[in-house]
Amino acid sequence: MPDSSPSSSRPPQVGRRTLLGAAAAATAAPVVLGPASRAAAAPAPRKKPRALPGGGDLGPNVLVFDPSTPGIQDRLDEVFRQQESAQFGTGRYALLFKPGTYSGLNAQLGFYTSIAGLGLSPDDTTINGDVTVDAGWFNGNATQNFWRSAENLALVPANGTNRWAVAQAAPFRRMHVRGGLNLAPSGYGWASGGYIADSRIDGQVGPYSQQQWYTRDSAIGSWLNGVWNMVFSGVEGAPAQSFPNPPYTTLATTPVSREKPFLYLQGSEYRVFLPEKRTNARGVTWGNGTPRGTSLPLTQFYVARPGVSAATLNQALEQGLHLLLTPGIYHLSEPLRINRANTVVLGLGYATLIPDGGVTAVKVADVDGVRLAGFLVDAGPVNSPTLLEIGPRGASRDHSANPTTVQDVFIRIGGAGPGKATTSMVVNSRHTIIDHTWVWRADHGDGVGWETNRADYGVVVNGDDVLATGLFVEHFNKYDVQWFGQRGRTIFFQNEKAYDAPNQAAIQNGSTKGYAAYRVGDAVTSHEGWGLGSYCYYNVDPTIVQHHGFAAPVRPDVRFHNLLVVSLGGQGQYECVINDTGSPTSGTSTVPSTVVSYP
Repeated sequence: MPDSSPSSSRPPQVGRRTLLGAAAAATAAPVVLGPASRAAAAPAPRKKPRALPGGGDLGPNVLVFDPSTPGIQDRLDEVFRQQESAQFGTGRYALLFKPGTYSGLNAQLGFYTSIAGLGLSPDDTTINGDVTVDAGWFNGNATQNFWRSAENLALVPANGTNRWAVAQAAPFRRMHVRGGLNLAPSGYGWASGGYIADSRIDGQVGPYSQQQWYTRDSAIGSWLNGVWNMVFSGVEGAPAQSFPNPPYTTLATTPVSREKPFLYLQGSEYRVFLPEKRTNARGVTWGNGTPRGTSLPLTQFYVARPGVSAATLNQALEQGLHLLLTPGIYHLSEPLRINRANTVVLGLGYATLIPDGGVTAVKVADVDGVRLAGFLVDAGPVNSPTLLEIGPRGASRDHSANPTTVQDVFIRIGGAGPGKATTSMVVNSRHTIIDHTWVWRADHGDGVGWETNRADYGVVVNGDDVLATGLFVEHFNKYDVQWFGQRGRTIFFQNEKAYDAPNQAAIQNGSTKGYAAYRVGDAVTSHEGWGLGSYCYYNVDPTIVQHHGFAAPVRPDVRFHNLLVVSLGGQGQYECVINDTGSPTSGTSTVPSTVVSYP
């Protein structure tokens, strides 16, 4: 087996991501004035806007294939050539395959490209071939293979094993691999992923050089190895609990889950399937006949195209329509306001929302059952106090029977250009499920610098009974995660502290050296986390010391299982793991310091 340590040979003078993997609202009608001797007339009554239609064409960047479509491979290759290295480009694509069998395909996925089947079950759409992510564009380093996805397909890999060498924000959902799955790039270079849910891999999953991974509610033939932090919940065939050696955190079930909505075809009609909530979930949802849930016709969705105004999107929401965001970039002059229970906002092909003028991109009321899925929020150059708000401050309604879900919703500050936001995501509504998010203050790209893309806080949870499954939050100027709600739970957390802190003083937190990656508020009496990791790579000032990765009140019902901190190549160090507990990191060994149980 190749050396799976991501710290073996390092090229000089390159950033850690490069090297380790780490690298208008409608205007009121004008007042009409008569002659000067007359009083001003009353404003003309505002006309009620014409109702917006539901349904419609999915647009030019949604490519729909059926088994008789000519030239499928050529079209796939054309999209890949455009998107392979376009990390901060504007292209966005969804590749959709109608039910049937396809042979001899290799769908290579670049940035902002999603591939999905259009059946109710993955097995309705079979590709005899591969859906491939590799890292040739980056010299065999897979740590920047962000923002791409595969969903709702069955694969019969050409050589028996499909390659899926991804990093953050690259979900593999509702897939059936009739063979093995290799999560490493060709040559077993660095890799920093990743997330699998509701999938069946008949053969072996080989992470090889993957530093961390989370797999939820799936079934696998076997799992080969682990580097730092491999977490499983509700996975049939998962390896036994053994953290830290091997670094497996294994929960038999997932406490609560509800799979992501997805587009499918019923005959010639597009519909969106809404999977039902499961408790103590284990295994896939689709293995025994028709999946459980409900569906909506596309006619109940406003099918949005890039260039549409925020006012129009809000009119659609007020009218009672759901939103389907087709691939592209949407500038928002006002927040999207989701005030109706059970509203669905589903993005295709990494549809991207950019708030202009410092507004918040999305605000959700304290209502039941909202589903946000499959889009990217990109901070604008004017500082937004927040980018995504789930519930208003003080929200307190019980949503346990029908929670809001936030799935494959990613947030970025900087990278594609200057962006600023004080806090990225705020969760105020109770029982919210955050199921796979990457909240990222960019460490590379354009508009990057300690103050250039200033973002103090990543995720703030104020609501009680919130569950996070697959939480990736990185590089914030202060706290990456702050959790103030009661009875919160996190299964899998991946973090890197901000690389670009100029010196120790810049991160000093009162008398504490540095801000914890994950902080539980002092008033919290009940909280639990499993499989949480924080890494530091202070490449501007390698002498910086971070006191701990995790901070929490010492109470019997505030519990953590399987924590780790890592100094990447000795660029900065941790003194402890959680509070004042856990051995310090040392030297350049890139070996984790771990705490198996706390307190």
